[in-house]
Amino acid sequence: MNKLLFAPLLLTVLLAACSRDEAPAADTSAAPVATEAATPAAIPDEPALDPSAPATEAAGDAAAPAPADAPVAADPAADAAVAAAAQAAQQGPGPVAGTDYIEIPGGQPFAPLAGKIEVVEVFAYSCGHCAAFDPLITAWKNKLPGDVRFNYLPAVFYDQDNFPKAFFAAEAIGALDKVHAKTFNAMHIERSLRPSASSDDIVKFMAKQGVDAAQLKGTMDSFAVNAKVGRAKQFAVRSGIDSTPTVVVNGKYRVRGRSLEDVLRITDQLIARERATMQAGGSQ
Repeated sequence: MNKLLFAPLLLTVLLAACSRDEAPAADTSAAPVATEAATPAAIPDEPALDPSAPATEAAGDAAAPAPADAPVAADPAADAAVAAAAQAAQQGPGPVAGTDYIEIPGGQPFAPLAGKIEVVEVFAYSCGHCAAFDPLITAWKNKLPGDVRFNYLPAVFYDQDNFPKAFFAAEAIGALDKVHAKTFNAMHIERSLRPSASSDDIVKFMAKQGVDAAQLKGTMDSFAVNAKVGRAKQFAVRSGIDSTPTVVVNGKYRVRGRSLEDVLRITDQLIARERATMQAGGSQ
């Protein structure tokens, strides 16, 4: 259900970026939704949410945990947008360097795996455009072929952000599917979770979604999670990422696009390019 809250944005929102230079204590107003853009370079930045803004419900308030096995509602708008992007990728012109993507010098995948094409979405929970993109990227990744591996990767733009550690901890204990979309919803729709939330506040929020609070808290403070946060930061720097959402294909290509759907079109085309390159290499 949470994903459907963002569905009306998918066909109209142009890809805007949340800049790494934005501190969480920025403008309280939401960024205006753009209806057209002259060029990809003109994409505006979105101000971060104000962490001091009143929340409708404190993260630590008592509430019944969500069912652990609650089904995820289908999103027809996202499915239709993904299908349209796939058709455009097949029928339209190929991606153009400098316009549709930036080639990353010496780029490497975040987590290489032989025979797999890696697609990474670098996102931030505080980014409204990432929230709008999430239903679309979720529908898209659910249709990926077996030779493509998709990874969410939280942006680590400032050390005070506790959400990257929470993300990796939830992933490590197998709870990410319970909390990922709900974290966007709590921050951007319910306004019950703030970008500046403490680790304890995030743990309390995720516990409401059925996550074991003690296990999550202990994992957040683990060496393995801190190492992943460091790797995520290095990947973003190495890949030239300074805004979210950003999609990177096989560590080589940083995708650009005039709209959220256009990002998927370009990504599909770059995946096809990488697949052809890998197949040609294997046949030699």
